[in-house]
Amino acid sequence: MVLVNIDYIPGKEFEVLGMAKGTVVQSKNFGKDFMAGMKTLVGGEITGYTEMLNEARQIAVKRMVDEAEGMGADAVINIRYGSSAVMQGAAEVIAYGTAVRFK
Repeated sequence: MVLVNIDYIPGKEFEVLGMAKGTVVQSKNFGKDFMAGMKTLVGGEITGYTEMLNEARQIAVKRMVDEAEGMGADAVINIRYGSSAVMQGAAEVIAYGTAVRFK
């Protein structure tokens, strides 16, 4: 599966199949959430949340790819990510793009 964040693939003609998306709501456990709260007192990167969002992004992309494969796609173009806080310590991550099949 070809994944790109541009709206074309050089040298390829394709037909558009539709939007493919994947989403996940991810949270950290209480211990890591507590430590993240303590980190806000001194500043700096909160690595627990960075790891959480990286993992959530990977899951969302896999779900997007699975949906695109179910549509018969060869690629997903114009991929975008979004995120939002659902509650304290939990975030939704969505990956979406246009599923295409090569001609």
